[in-house]
Amino acid sequence: RLKAMLNHLRVKLMYWLYNILLLMYWASLIPVLIYRLIHEEGFYQRIKQSIGFLPDELKKKISDRHAIWVHAASVGEIVAASPIVREMRKEHPQEVIIVSVVTATGFRMAHQIIDGADGILYFPLDLPYLTGRILNIVNPKIIVLVETEIWPNFLRIANRKKIPIMMMNGRISQRSVSRYRLITFFTRHVLASIRIFCMQSRIDAQYIIDIGADPNKVIVTGNTKYDQTYGIVTPEEKKKFLAELGFAETDYPIMIAGSTHKGETASVYKAFVAIRKKHPRARLIIAPRYIYQSDLVREEGRKYGITMAKRSEMKAGKKMDGPYEGVILDTIGELGRVYSLGDLVFVGGSLAHIGGHNILEPAAHAKPIVVGPNMFNFVEIYDLLSSRGACIMVKNETEFIETCVRIVDDRQMAENMKRHCIEIVQENQGATRRNLAELQKILDDLHAWR
Repeated sequence: RLKAMLNHLRVKLMYWLYNILLLMYWASLIPVLIYRLIHEEGFYQRIKQSIGFLPDELKKKISDRHAIWVHAASVGEIVAASPIVREMRKEHPQEVIIVSVVTATGFRMAHQIIDGADGILYFPLDLPYLTGRILNIVNPKIIVLVETEIWPNFLRIANRKKIPIMMMNGRISQRSVSRYRLITFFTRHVLASIRIFCMQSRIDAQYIIDIGADPNKVIVTGNTKYDQTYGIVTPEEKKKFLAELGFAETDYPIMIAGSTHKGETASVYKAFVAIRKKHPRARLIIAPRYIYQSDLVREEGRKYGITMAKRSEMKAGKKMDGPYEGVILDTIGELGRVYSLGDLVFVGGSLAHIGGHNILEPAAHAKPIVVGPNMFNFVEIYDLLSSRGACIMVKNETEFIETCVRIVDDRQMAENMKRHCIEIVQENQGATRRNLAELQKILDDLHAWR
């Protein structure tokens, strides 16, 4: 009994500490917030929503409608949520479905690729009063967390209101597990409010159990990103993309580097220079993970004699001063489909010590994929693709350059990689259906109870 009381006290103190640190963090950002309110279009509405004041039109559509609330933090989670919401709308045409996001890029992406939602809003700051205010306004019938969005106050207040919560497409990185293990007594309490954890893989399932989830609530349902429709790009759409990028003639290889980080761009340019020695008309597309780095990416290209155009300037109608060898994809929501143009794809965050990024997007387009040695955030997906030779991991820059050149030169090798990619994607589809089956069980329980 004493042990239980002490644990209860520790949990209560953790909530206090969490709230104090959160307040201190936001207080430290006041000068930045003021600057962004003055200079950044749409930031005022974002802040208003985050503190519980929704636009009247949105409020009217979702207020007290007992919506299914799907929460997806940013771009990656929105991509995972897209097939979930699409199928949810088909199965539950009468339900009100809302999607919440944390970031501005996620907000824009949600409007681009999620068609079935009745409303898209910014997630509230995770402070008790603000979270309670939004939950009172929306009064959802169920909350669906996409991937691993653990917000202690939000979960605690939703649980108090007896709103069932489930996790779909659950994923947790090795780095996050290391941090959460330091406070397992607290995460165990927070995770207890979630009814079921539908995890992407057995590794993710074990990780969530390690930080306090009840093993009886954890199941493996697969990754909904295998069900994404970005793999479907028609020949007409490809032709249009190529024309827009100024790559209308396609009798040359196109190298794509997606979600690149600082420190990786030089290696990409070196590999591209090596490819151009054998294929002088080769073209390059670089999609930096952070769009604000696009000017730095272009400057770095000049050091290697590579002229890069910016996709954003093309869309704005700006004419290039002269010929260019590549395009910087500094736009939101296009990379998943632009991958369809590539003859070789490098997925970033893997040469740098980031942990990698989503290799399913190029795999869905049946593209030869190269990654660096740091794929620890996508272990299971990488293992699956690499086991069949669909994805090659390189140890260093020298090996990276050699591998890129070999894939472009060896057409049979490239064709084999493509074939294995599409086979794996097709074999692993169906996660969305399995996730929604678990949602249906909770909805059935709610209807029976009522």
